[in-house]
Amino acid sequence: MEVIFLLIAISLLMASFFLWLFFKAMKAGQFDDDYTPSVRILFENKVKKENKKNQTNKSK
Repeated sequence: MEVIFLLIAISLLMASFFLWLFFKAMKAGQFDDDYTPSVRILFENKVKKENKKNQTNKSK
């Protein structure tokens, strides 16, 4: 029975630690921009190809 109390205490400590980390990240603004990463992944390959074409044209 004591093991259950120990496991509950440890799980509550871990949950409060992760909750604290989440609030710390929220205050730092880590989750402010949720639109740009979804758009950036769509155009990532096209931008790299255009940059390579521009570099080869400049060297000629």
